[in-house]
Amino acid sequence: MAKKWVYKTLPNQEESQRLASSINVSLPVAIMLKQRGVHSFDEAKIFFRPSLENLHNPFLMKDMDKAVWRLEEAIRNREKILIYGDYDVDGTTAVASVYGFLRQFYTSILYYTPDRYTEGYGVSIKGMDWAKSQGVSLVICLDCGIKSHDAIHYAQELDIDFIVCDHHLPANNLPEAFAVLDPKRADCSYPFKELSGCGVGFKLLQAFCQNNNIPFDKLYPFLDLLAVSIAADIVPIIDENRIFTHFGLQLLSYRPRFGLKALMDIASLKKPIDVSSIVFGIAPRLNAGGRIAHAGESIRLLLADNEGEATKLAQTANTSNETRRNFDTNITQEAILLIEKDFNPNMRTTVLFKPDWHKGVVGIVAARCIEKFYRPTIILTQSDGKATGSARSVNGFDIHHALEECADLLDQYGGHAHAAGLSLELENLPAFKHKFESVVAKKIEEEHLTPSQEIDCVIELKQINANFFKILKQMSPFGPHNMQPVFVSKSVKLHGTPMILKDSHIKFFIKQEDSPLVEAIGFGMAYFQEFLSQDRVFDICYTISENEYKGRRNFQLMIKDIH
Repeated sequence: MAKKWVYKTLPNQEESQRLASSINVSLPVAIMLKQRGVHSFDEAKIFFRPSLENLHNPFLMKDMDKAVWRLEEAIRNREKILIYGDYDVDGTTAVASVYGFLRQFYTSILYYTPDRYTEGYGVSIKGMDWAKSQGVSLVICLDCGIKSHDAIHYAQELDIDFIVCDHHLPANNLPEAFAVLDPKRADCSYPFKELSGCGVGFKLLQAFCQNNNIPFDKLYPFLDLLAVSIAADIVPIIDENRIFTHFGLQLLSYRPRFGLKALMDIASLKKPIDVSSIVFGIAPRLNAGGRIAHAGESIRLLLADNEGEATKLAQTANTSNETRRNFDTNITQEAILLIEKDFNPNMRTTVLFKPDWHKGVVGIVAARCIEKFYRPTIILTQSDGKATGSARSVNGFDIHHALEECADLLDQYGGHAHAAGLSLELENLPAFKHKFESVVAKKIEEEHLTPSQEIDCVIELKQINANFFKILKQMSPFGPHNMQPVFVSKSVKLHGTPMILKDSHIKFFIKQEDSPLVEAIGFGMAYFQEFLSQDRVFDICYTISENEYKGRRNFQLMIKDIH
């Protein structure tokens, strides 16, 4: 599917030049910094040198004082505390962080994650019955709970207090918890709204440390888990998330905990670890526990205190991930065939239901369908007599808001602008499909139905040198709101003959007037071979990487698109 190239707005030329001079960087670098909200020497210093001193005071978060008081009260009274979390990577890292930290000081503590298939998303009645049977009187709920009104009300009837640590959008009414920590609360003035679920739990621990004179050094080792949650949950890597990820990646690269090291080894990840290493190497294996078996396996792995146990659990996670891949591939093929069979180019949505599809991979399948057909997509399967599944959106369209308008037909829904989960009665499915299509068709713009490639700026190939690349690397960690810079170079020409690698990739060399030869590779882009072989000039869109082969390093352009 052809992509539309969208150029970021160029900042004022004189201001960009002043910034370039003040921090001694090239004009393209200054332009990219200003596009990222860096406008001065001091802001550049904060951006390039993340510091833990720039973390916000956790007590600025609404209800934080109440949450810390209740946690301290539970410890003083020797109450049994349950750490309850969602079954995805954000949830399991959050549980491992809060449980792992608190058990250093307090032993009457348990953890629990719901079963995706028998309990579903959020706080479950079954989980609360189990908590009561264990004598729990305080639950710290992580990465879920903001919409679990019924279950939290039920917990109250069982004399169980709740501290909710969530980052999802709340409904109009908050649950009846003792404390609700969620920076997205309408009445919360916390200065950074985009924490992960694990990040909200981390802020609770930070506040607990501040209140009890516990040095931050005790909390620092849990930044590796927080970095994994931020990368896996695709939250903006700016503000506090940039600081957390910066230091967390250092831990992952040089002092990883046993469980994460075992996952890195089994995935053959090279150091230093970056966000992409987490997204493609660590996160899928951690996620596989909750998708194929039970998320408790992932938490045990993250809490492993010796290499032998970690290696064994990592192998189990890897096996689950292989099973997940097989489900993913097969169900995606089925879904694409179903779409193609009844494809209507005038439809603005895809909603598919098949009762025997595996619940653990429907979100992945929805994302795969969007890659091919590019429209808001919901993939549903049957669970406990209901249709349940995942929704994924295209860039620029808020699928959570669309689901809100269909709430009268849903039993449950929640999530973000780009991804959400939902369940509904089977008999409501036809009406929901019709209403969802109607809601989306009214709101979505034509531009949202064409995939786009955002571009930072146009550069010449001769501007790519060691110093330029060194500064690019220092702009990491990359992720939402600070993506790896994408460049365009115009009127380049092929040098030599393109090479096809493994039948699907293409590798070639290009030149631009007086530039040196530059190597380029396009993964999955072998279809450009005929175009490139016609001795024409063309424009390329790419990121820059460094390739090492037999001890020699050279720059390599990672092609995004060719026009």
